[in-house]
Amino acid sequence: MRHGERRPRVLLLTSSPLDGAEGCDVRLAADVLGALPDVDFVWFSQWPGRRQSPPGRGRAVRILSSDGVPHVPERMQSALFGAVQARRVDLVHAFLTVGRTFPAFSWLRPLLLGRRPVVHTVPGVMNTRFLNHVRPLGTTVALSESMARRLRAADFKDVRVIPPMIGLDEWPYLPRPKGFPVVLFAGHHDPHGGAETAIDAAAEAVRTGASFHLVLAMRGRPGQDNAMLDEALRERAGAAGLTDFEVRGYVEDMHALLSGVHVLLFPPAVLGGKADIPLTVLQALASGRPAILSDLPQFADFGHAVLRAPAGDARRTGQQLAWLLDQPRSWDVLADRGRALVEDHFGPERFAARYGSLYRELLS
Repeated sequence: MRHGERRPRVLLLTSSPLDGAEGCDVRLAADVLGALPDVDFVWFSQWPGRRQSPPGRGRAVRILSSDGVPHVPERMQSALFGAVQARRVDLVHAFLTVGRTFPAFSWLRPLLLGRRPVVHTVPGVMNTRFLNHVRPLGTTVALSESMARRLRAADFKDVRVIPPMIGLDEWPYLPRPKGFPVVLFAGHHDPHGGAETAIDAAAEAVRTGASFHLVLAMRGRPGQDNAMLDEALRERAGAAGLTDFEVRGYVEDMHALLSGVHVLLFPPAVLGGKADIPLTVLQALASGRPAILSDLPQFADFGHAVLRAPAGDARRTGQQLAWLLDQPRSWDVLADRGRALVEDHFGPERFAARYGSLYRELLS
């Protein structure tokens, strides 16, 4: 990819450092950086210290952050430094969730980002009512067809669909684990985020005769009391009659966790700030771990590679869980379908080709 006689310069605009705390926005930005080697990227780096290893190329702009999490100071620095760097690049690529502060940012877009072309990858929408007060930053990229329809209905004119990617070599297909079954829920402490439904569904499955160990891998958000929220989940699980369960905090090594998991249970009623296509679901499917999801429009893209139950219906979700644990042949079919889906629709080659084509279009 060339722009004139030199490689194009692109600013990766994220609300927190690329080598800070991992979130769907920084994960997507890091994947774009790795997928397009013919682009000179500028990105934000955590200082002092880092939560993750920094990307091996591009130019880092330091942001003062003690933990790499997008608190208000990090967001303000990103906006200010982004305004400076936007004048020095050929293209701005923003990875910003549509949340409470995004409408104001979108109206300030001409002042902050100038006249440079902008690509805005939307990881998710915290609340659809925010879309009523937003101005598009430029060409918009949705992760799913469902989100693309929602953005177009909110008068986003130019919306493309580019699903996220997952490294197929990094997440190889694994054989079915031996031993006592393990069921995993991985998510945030968000209202209607699925943790409570997962507990109630697990209790329903146990009542129908299923036996398994339930793991709740919970991630907090800035300002939350994670210890109190974790304890509330333990109390709910105990009250529901579960005895074989554990509530964990953020899991650093998902590879090790998924290697021993039999089923991913992810039944949110709303996604909130999570990506339309949650990374955990892709990791599980790539690893050959069947998933039971809620019947949200965003999850329709998974087709018959997953099981789905009505959002908030713990009884139906629990029945599906008990059935799947008791049907090894169906487990094998879903495991193979999940891996095939990831290879066909979420591989790095397709991801790189689509973003490369979009960059060339906007820079031509």
